[in-house]
Amino acid sequence: MSNTLEKETIPITNARYRLQYHLMPPVGWMNDPNGLIYYKGEYHAFYQHYPYGPWQGPMHWGHAKSKDLVHWEHLPIALTPSMPYDYAENTVYGCWSGSAVDDDGLLTLIYTGHVESNDPVEVQCIARSTDGIHFKKGAASIIAGPPDAECFGFRDPKVWKHGEVWHLVVGYGTDGKGKALHYTSSDLDEWTYEGIAAESDGTMGDMWECPDMFPIGEAPDSHVLLFSPMNIAPVKTLYLSGQFDYGTGKFSTQHKDRVDYGFDFYAPQTFEDASGRRILFGWMNIWGAEMPEKEDGWMGAFTLPRVLTLAEDGSLLANPAEELKALRGEHVNAANVLLKDGEEFSLAGAEGSALEIEAVFLADASSGAEFGLRVRCSDDGLQYTEVSYKASEGVLRMNRDHAGAGEGGVNEASLIPMEDGRVKLRLFLDSSSVELFANDGRRTITNRIYPLESSLGLKLFSRNGDTVLESLNVWRIQPTLPANSVE
Repeated sequence: MSNTLEKETIPITNARYRLQYHLMPPVGWMNDPNGLIYYKGEYHAFYQHYPYGPWQGPMHWGHAKSKDLVHWEHLPIALTPSMPYDYAENTVYGCWSGSAVDDDGLLTLIYTGHVESNDPVEVQCIARSTDGIHFKKGAASIIAGPPDAECFGFRDPKVWKHGEVWHLVVGYGTDGKGKALHYTSSDLDEWTYEGIAAESDGTMGDMWECPDMFPIGEAPDSHVLLFSPMNIAPVKTLYLSGQFDYGTGKFSTQHKDRVDYGFDFYAPQTFEDASGRRILFGWMNIWGAEMPEKEDGWMGAFTLPRVLTLAEDGSLLANPAEELKALRGEHVNAANVLLKDGEEFSLAGAEGSALEIEAVFLADASSGAEFGLRVRCSDDGLQYTEVSYKASEGVLRMNRDHAGAGEGGVNEASLIPMEDGRVKLRLFLDSSSVELFANDGRRTITNRIYPLESSLGLKLFSRNGDTVLESLNVWRIQPTLPANSVE
């Protein structure tokens, strides 16, 4: 197959929303992270991609690599629709989502071929590379269809190895319930259906897109299953933590929660790096949104890399990768500031469109005070995105009703203060995004925002009572792309 584009791409006409330190497509459309892998000393990230315009056309696999998770180099497109199982005329088709493994030195992609005029519509396919750039597809699909033809979806395979056996989970739905189907193989080419690894209890969606099962935690059978359930808005992603029995192929659930509480987080995928960290990227957009960047000729981005760990209670914690600290530039800070009821506090030098902010507050549950930050504030105070916490309710919120272009809306997530009574809010701002990590990864909220380029202010506040801001640290983030660049 060829990595060469077949027609002209649409140029990016305005850089106002282009991100400064997130992975995004050089042109066109990006959605799900695919094929995340640490391979031969480098991080590789593939993604659902349509290079010819900012819309979901026939899906290709875009490709980028990095030595540090922060600075990315775009590579030639890895997969283009070209085979009977992923290409046809006059219908919807493409190389849909999947994963990557290192098979004795061969970088191997396992993905869904989707052709709506085929029966079945979706099959699982394979492509291999000896150089990590150019891929040769299999002559036929490796899983020729779902176990039950009367299903709602059969896509997004995630593959991993346990001992000498390859395991695969794939998203599926029947009888109104989302499911993760389990297959095994000795060679990645011939697969045996083992059954349903996990399924909805009736409250977790009617199809599970992008399932991802992986070992995590101290117990050998401790695993987490991530998935993106369909048709249970506003919930977009869920995880189950528990135990996976490789003998029976069944997952037993200990804990369930949302992966992220924002509007713009979908299809997360993880991988393990050389040091054993479990690293996650998500798609930092969502289906059905306005996506204002489409007006400028592009669409889509990845979240920042997040390192996952498992708490004792089975909760999944997500924190920014340490490599991001290398981007810290100019630093300003404040300490022990009394935020008085109804007043705002600003710190000189803390303005910007690309910032890392860490604010630690003393939370008094007996007080009715609500405190937090407003970011990307306009000079007239009319435009901002607000992050707030009310200890008496134990609720963390992000409000983007005044954030600028695109949709508004308020996210809410339960959050109890840390053991010392503090609430730590760590935010990463980029030109058109905000990612919030609360209390060392207990809660995350991810949103796209589209403020004016001139809206750069940062303000801290308390209302309905006073609050102590114990510490505030703000770093300007050094762009990984030239300022206002149009790639």
